[in-house]
Order: sequence, then structure tokens, then C-alpha cells
Amino acid sequence: MSVEEHNERKAKSYKMMLWFAMISIVMVFAGLTSAYVVSKSRPDWLKDFTLPSAFIASTVVMLLSSVTFHLAKKAIQKDNRKATTNLLWLTLALGIAFVVLQFEGFAQVIESGYFFTGSESTITTSFLYVVVIVHLAHLFGGLVALLIIIYNHFKQKYNSGQTLGIELGAMFWHFLDFLWVYLFLFFYFYK
Repeated sequence: MSVEEHNERKAKSYKMMLWFAMISIVMVFAGLTSAYVVSKSRPDWLKDFTLPSAFIASTVVMLLSSVTFHLAKKAIQKDNRKATTNLLWLTLALGIAFVVLQFEGFAQVIESGYFFTGSESTITTSFLYVVVIVHLAHLFGGLVALLIIIYNHFKQKYNSGQTLGIELGAMFWHFLDFLWVYLFLFFYFYK
């Protein structure tokens, strides 16, 4: 077996493992959103709850970060190291901004008089809290992967012929982006 064939097989197996992981994550969120739908019939459900504006801003930031990650992947495929570096750092900054905006959204919910836990909490806000925290936990994994990609990029492990790490990272990042957009639209429209 040639080195090229070995690398191709390795890439396929890594991508398959990532697909299995993403499908597992989808199942977690399918369960959470199903529980949300079932719980909506409870008498203590908040009918007038609206998502905070910080969640709208975080959605825009997450979409932008997906664009920058995609452009970083395209830049390394053209051996444009400087653009790749700048775009990877920008993706990281946008990912961190997303996390900050999520916590700002939590603060806006609390300022509105709703709480996530304790005797003053509601089932509606508790669901929102759990879903967002679980998404943030997965995003933390994406941020760690992005930091590893940036580190490997500085060690010059990527070039037009070797993009597997960036491809896998971008694939997971786009998945997290899609997942957040789904969750945001679900909470926004399913009241």
C-alpha cells in the first residue's frame, strides 16, 4: 500500500468517526427538543417567553465563524499560510464571542425576571438553560480542536496536500453552527 493510499484510508476512517460522533450529538439534542415539545403542555409553561437579543447576535456570530473557518480551509488548499493563520484566529475570536454572547443571553433572561434553577425557575427557562449549556459543552470541544489546529498550523503540518486536520475541524465547526441555528429557530418559533 502506498503512502497516498494509507493517508486516504486514514482520512476516510477519521471522517467516519466524526460522522458517528455528530450523529450521537444529534440524538442527544433530538431527545432534549422532544422533551421540550412534550413539556410544553404543562400548566406552568411560559407562553410569552421570548429569546433574548444576545442569542440573535450569537447566531450571527456563529454563522460568520463558519464562513471564516471555510475560508481558512480554502486558503490552506491554496498554500496561503498568512490568510489561513488570520482566518483561523478570526474563527477562534468569533467562537469566543459566541460563548460570551450566550452568557449575555442568560443575563438578559435573568434581567427579565426569569431564572434557570431554584424555586423561582420555570420549566421553560430550565430547558433553555440545559440545551444551551449542552451546546456550549460541545462548542468547548470545537474550540479545543480549533486551538489544536492553530497549533498544528504554526508547526506547518498543513499545506495544499495535507489538509485533513483543518477539514475535520471545519466539518465539526459547521456541524455545531448548523446545530445552533436549528436550536435557535426551534426555540424562536416553537413557543
